[in-house]
Amino acid sequence: MRKYFLTILTIGALTFVFGQSAFKKNDIYLEAGGNGLFGSVNYERQLTKEPGLGARIGIGFYSENAFYLTIPIGINYLFKLKSAKSFIDAGLGVTWTRIDGKLFGDSKNSNGEHFVNFIPSIGYRRHTSKDLMWRISLTPAANKYGLVPWLGASIGKRF
Repeated sequence: MRKYFLTILTIGALTFVFGQSAFKKNDIYLEAGGNGLFGSVNYERQLTKEPGLGARIGIGFYSENAFYLTIPIGINYLFKLKSAKSFIDAGLGVTWTRIDGKLFGDSKNSNGEHFVNFIPSIGYRRHTSKDLMWRISLTPAANKYGLVPWLGASIGKRF
């Protein structure tokens, strides 16, 4: 009886280990433009077992006359295309930043004021066989000064 129990337990464990999906839930990537405004480093985690709902956080910058910190956070959803590794990537993010730059406010009237950009995004994402990812997206920034058209491009590693 003990031999049968160990055999069934071993088969069950092997099925569990080798039956796992190859889907990687974590991404770390560099983004030019996009939610970090000019540049950012981001961590993203898929919250579902298959590509779907995800959350991201990063640290970025923008620079016109000086170097300023941005903190992008957001959620996204990956919609599968025909290829198992191609997706439409739609999301909504918020990015904390300062008003010191001309692009996102009037630098003459700034007092080091901090504010938030709301950044919807829509783009194309590709996962490669080498556990890399890349993405291009339209990411307009909306804030109290209006809407600024913006683009983003990302490349990173999946794990």
